[in-house]
Amino acid sequence: MSTALITEGIKISVLTQFQDMYSNAHQRNYAFSYKIRIENTTENTVQLLRRHWYIFNGNGTLSEVEGEGVIGLQPIIEPGEFHEYVSGCNLPTPIGKMNGNYLMERLMDSKKFYVDIPQMDLVVPYLLN
Repeated sequence: MSTALITEGIKISVLTQFQDMYSNAHQRNYAFSYKIRIENTTENTVQLLRRHWYIFNGNGTLSEVEGEGVIGLQPIIEPGEFHEYVSGCNLPTPIGKMNGNYLMERLMDSKKFYVDIPQMDLVVPYLLN
């Protein structure tokens, strides 16, 4: 499932996928991967400084993940360029969702701003049939 959202000229596109090979329903472990593309549609160079995730499982339990950068990087993204990465999330339920934001900095004047990450629905495909 794919979605996109633009905040202050930064376009965030997400694509999620259930990872059956890394999941085990008997152990209540459902693995999902997500690919994120961060596209700079502005005329200014930006840097991703921090991430903040809100992860909800099917029981309504909220987990938060916050930290520097993404997968160990704080990428600088030039105008018209993009940064992509793949990461994952394990849930104790076969359905959940996550969303969040990135703290970005415009390098020309050090202005910091938040960019919204669109909601990602995490659903084991056989639940939809």
